[in-house]
Order: sequence, then C-alpha cells, then structure tokens
Amino acid sequence: MTSSELTSSQPTLPPRPNLAFRQLRGQRSPAEFAAAVRRAAREIGERVSCDARYVGRVEAGEIRCPNYAYERVFLHMFPGRTLTDLGFAPRSSVRGRRARTEEEAPLVHTTNPACATSETWGGHEPYDHQNHQNHEIHEESDVLRRAFMTGGGATVAAASLSPLGLAFDAAAAERPARRVGGHEADALEEAVRRIRLLDDRHGADGLYRRAAAPLRAAYELLDAGTTRQAIGDRLHSGAGELAISVGWLAHDSGRFDDARSHYGEALATARMAGDPALEAHAFCNMSFLARDAGRPREAVRAAQAAQRAARPLGSSRLMSLLALREAGGWAGLADRTGCEQALVRAQALYGRGSSEADPEWMSFYGEAELEALEAQCWSILGNWQRAARHAGRAAQLQDPHFTRNIALYTAELADDLARGGRPDEAAAAGMRVLDLLDQVQSSRVQTMLAGTARVLLPHRRASGVSAFLERHASVPRMA
Repeated sequence: MTSSELTSSQPTLPPRPNLAFRQLRGQRSPAEFAAAVRRAAREIGERVSCDARYVGRVEAGEIRCPNYAYERVFLHMFPGRTLTDLGFAPRSSVRGRRARTEEEAPLVHTTNPACATSETWGGHEPYDHQNHQNHEIHEESDVLRRAFMTGGGATVAAASLSPLGLAFDAAAAERPARRVGGHEADALEEAVRRIRLLDDRHGADGLYRRAAAPLRAAYELLDAGTTRQAIGDRLHSGAGELAISVGWLAHDSGRFDDARSHYGEALATARMAGDPALEAHAFCNMSFLARDAGRPREAVRAAQAAQRAARPLGSSRLMSLLALREAGGWAGLADRTGCEQALVRAQALYGRGSSEADPEWMSFYGEAELEALEAQCWSILGNWQRAARHAGRAAQLQDPHFTRNIALYTAELADDLARGGRPDEAAAAGMRVLDLLDQVQSSRVQTMLAGTARVLLPHRRASGVSAFLERHASVPRMA
C-alpha cells in the first residue's frame, strides 16, 4: 500500500521494550525460554510455535499484546500475574476499545477502501515460516474490525473475504461501537461459509493471509459481549468454526504449526462454551492434521475423541467421517486390520443417509470425499491398485464446481498410478491436474504433483511421460 493511501493523526511511535517480560526470562537464553513456553503450552493442551525470534519480538515491544493462545500459556507460567504485570498493553487498548493516550499507535484509515490491498488484512509482510506474523502483525487494524462489529452481514462478508481485497462501506467504520447482536452473528456465520466455498473452488494458499484479520475480529466480537445467551452461543460457535476454517487454510497450504494453533483455539472455544459439535469438528481436523504431519497415533486418538463428542449429536454422516479419520491414523500405523474395520464402519454409517443433525460444515462430505479418503488409506498402506480405483471414482463423482477437489483427487490418482507401475496413465492424469492449476492455489496439490513427477523420472520413454515432466517443470512454484 502506498503512502498516499494512508493518513494518520500523529506519527507512528517506536515500540517500547518490554522490560518486565525480559526480567521474567532471567538468565535463560531466548531459545531456552521459548522451549519453556512450548512445554507450558503442552501442559495445558495449547499449541504454540514459540521460538527465540518470537521472544525477541516480545521483549522489543513489537508484540504489544499476545494472541489468546499465548495469553493462556503466559498466565499459566506466571500464576497470579496479569498481562499488564507481564509488560503487555491491555487488550482493549490494542484491539480497538481504545483508551486514547499519547503512547498508543495511531488509528490507520484507508482513504480509498475499494482499492485497499491485502496489507489491510494483516498480511502486509511476506509470510515467514519461522515466525507468527499471521497471529500478531498489524494489531491496529481497527477499520476492518469496526466494520466487522458494526456493519451488516453483506458489509462484513465483503470486508472479510472478498477475493479481490478489502471492500466495505467506509461509513460503517465511523459509527460508534454497540453491543453485539444478531447482525454480527449472521455476518460471522456468512464469513465462515464464504471461506469454505472459496477454498473448495480455488484452494487455500490465496486465502490464508487474508483470513487472519477476520479471525481476530471474530474473537473481538466475543470480547464485546452480548445481552442474549442465544447470540453469545452463536458467536462462540461462529468464532470456533472460523478458527477451524483458518486452521484448514493453514493446514492445506503446508503451515502445520499455524494449523495446530488455530485448531487448538477452536477446541478451547468449544470447551469453554460447552459445544460438543464444535469440539467434534476441532478434533476431526486435529486428527487429519496429525495424520498429515506424521503422527498417526495422535490421529487415531483425536478421531476417537471426536467420536465421543459427536455421538450424542445423532449424525451418522459425521460419525462416518470421523471413522475415516480414525482409519487414516490406523493406516499410518501400518495396522491394516484396524484400518479396514474403521473403513467398514465408515461405509455403513454413510449408508444410513443424511439427516437434519448433520453439521453445516459437512457439506463437502459426499460420496466423492468418501472415496478419496479411502483412497488415501490404501495409498498409505501401499496398495496402489486399490488406492487408484477409489481416487478415480472420487474425481469422477466430484461436483465440477469444486475445482480444487477435482485437482486434489486427480493428483492422488496420478500418484497412485505412478507408484503402481502405470506411468502412461499417471502422466495423463497429471496433465489433467496441470490444466486446473490456473484456477487452483493449493500447496497440497502441487506437493503431490511434484512427488508424482519424481516417481515418473525413470519412465521418461513411456507414452506421455516426457511431455508431462516438461510441462510440470515449467509451472511456477508457489512462494
């Protein structure tokens, strides 16, 4: 964003070092202290990716107030202390209900909201896999937050998730804050729906950086308070579902540590609100992440925890999906018997049909996804022929509107065919994936396709393989 697009009432003040936090670190090095933070997080079931750089940013005053996961960890480490005691600014002063003092950073206004770039989303610096900018940077994004809290549902949907950038009614940002009500709950739920739809159609990579600010805004809605319990319940559910959706964007784009943090945030929200449906969803995604991250036993346990939470909800389709998550964990443990038993259970539960008890977020789970998840299990177990058969069915059954899933299922098919000794068919499937990459931004798909290309390298003389490899090599890689 150019300087002409920003105005402020006063020059930006440099950060003030957090001397209290530095004193608490004592004689430990930043790396040693970061390790202590991670251990404390595990003690209370939190997931944070603290490292020496994060500790340095806190001590330098760059992080004026930690996100909610870090807050819980720090208060656990230093019982009896408040955030202020730890040298942080009160959350209200950082997040928008501002006690205007001369030490605070100025409110930033966008003079042309329709032309604002992704910087306004909190993504104004390139993503760094070694830090946590998706959580803490640009914590003075007041215009977006206040639009979220005071605008109508359509305004918020545009402000939060427009694939072209930030666009909202600037007048909404100037209205005074008020108690949260049904309009904000509607807007939050719509934001979750739009993230899911855009991810299904286009993949996660282009969306992830934009999703941090709406997620912060969602938790601000919880802080703002409401006079009605029903609205409060919707806000907790919506914030948790949004955290899961943002976690999935991180997960699908290969940012596993970020995904664990977001899923953990959702699980904490579910337990605080006593929401078993949200808890089941959080554990479901945690199981999938654990499988992808090479922790199959954790995948099994998370899937089983999800099933315990989901059992009273009465959704056979949900229990079917959770059985598939468990099957993936058993496959990762090379336990074919456990995997097959879970697959049989998943098929039987799916066969009971849909019901009104099925969660809204499960709209992606149809016969195509069932086939794809079974294909993944057989692929993990090394049964390439059976995996390819299910992956092929998945690609054929998928709704053509959901381009990302077609690309994913076809990439799985190509990989299974390549590893199963059918290079010509694998190259043809890989070509179909390449045809879709101008519409899809998914690190998962590109990673799978790169693996297939490596497997096919010794088979250059097979029909179509050389053409696939040359075309694949010319495709730009995502940052």
